[in-house]
Amino acid sequence: MTSLLVIIILVLLSIALWQLTKIFDLTQVGSKSNDTGVADDNDNNVQGYLMFGFLAFIYVFTIYGLLQWGGLVLHTPASAHGDMVDNLMNITWVLIFLVQTITQALLHYFAYKYRGKKDQKALYFADNNRLEAIWSIIPAITLAGLILYGLYAWSNIMFIDADEDTIEIELYAQQFKWSARYAGSDNVLGKANVRYIEGVNALGVDMSDPNAQDDKVVAELHIPKGKKIHFKMRSQDVLHSAYMPHFRAQMNCVPGMVTEFSFTPIYTTDEMRNMTFMQEKVAKINALRNKKSEELVAKGQPALDPYTFDYVLLCNKICGSSHYNMQMKIVVDSPEDYQKWLKEKATIAEEVKAANAKPEATEGAAPGTDTSKVADAKMVAAVVKK
Repeated sequence: MTSLLVIIILVLLSIALWQLTKIFDLTQVGSKSNDTGVADDNDNNVQGYLMFGFLAFIYVFTIYGLLQWGGLVLHTPASAHGDMVDNLMNITWVLIFLVQTITQALLHYFAYKYRGKKDQKALYFADNNRLEAIWSIIPAITLAGLILYGLYAWSNIMFIDADEDTIEIELYAQQFKWSARYAGSDNVLGKANVRYIEGVNALGVDMSDPNAQDDKVVAELHIPKGKKIHFKMRSQDVLHSAYMPHFRAQMNCVPGMVTEFSFTPIYTTDEMRNMTFMQEKVAKINALRNKKSEELVAKGQPALDPYTFDYVLLCNKICGSSHYNMQMKIVVDSPEDYQKWLKEKATIAEEVKAANAKPEATEGAAPGTDTSKVADAKMVAAVVKK
């Protein structure tokens, strides 16, 4: 309703301004004005000065944006290849900024200098081979350099030696959540297909595959520092995109196919939290949250929880109504803590076996006792223990 009222008000204001313009035109009857529809020298001068004004607006807003929002960048990358990605991005930004600055200045200056004047005719020539060569060859060389550097960076990031020691992890996307599947001690992920999805086997793991027997499925992603992680990605329903911004990693998750990405984390979660820039950023965020909490408390609503930094896995494709909420926490552990965490997780085979176990009569159960509930309780306790 509020949006409708705003639209109605804007429409009425537009009509009012249009009517005021008509009234103003009527008050000018008898005065000398240019109503021929053809621009005169005065009109051209005004347009020339407006071009300069717009040029100043572009530069002022650009500088303001850098000062106001420049500190919101991701800052230090948390992966081994992150510096290469940031370097390529910075080169691109510098080139774009320089070209934009020069071309916009020339464009608006020429619009002013060569504005229309009475009895002045434009100089026209059909072509200029020198100019054509300059504005064709220079951009071609620049773009070729960026593309070659980009291909070099991409090859270094994506290349995995057949003998390289990596950790195999599958990222499984579905509306609207992520799941992760770890290859067990054999470091080989078992086969999977959506046709096998049933009960606790939500990822469709083929339980007849020997390589799947030690796979583990979790809802929170843990990876060890200093170890190369080889991600294999699947989607259950629509096109998703696995985006891990702090690791400078992104790859589409496409239904019906497996995509891949790999990187080596270089900072644990605790190390990233203790960096000066991150502590300052968290402090600013919590200052804003505290201010908002005061407003909420004054209205009788609960206050916001303090913000704590965590690496995150996001979906970078608009995959549906709850796309904004599709994320998973990523924890970078020391190798020792990672092994300890992974060892405590039950395998998918154990979870399926426990879920399919039939309730059995419990020894010593009192007459009238619901033995199925007792058996269910023991089954849950066994899974938790594992």
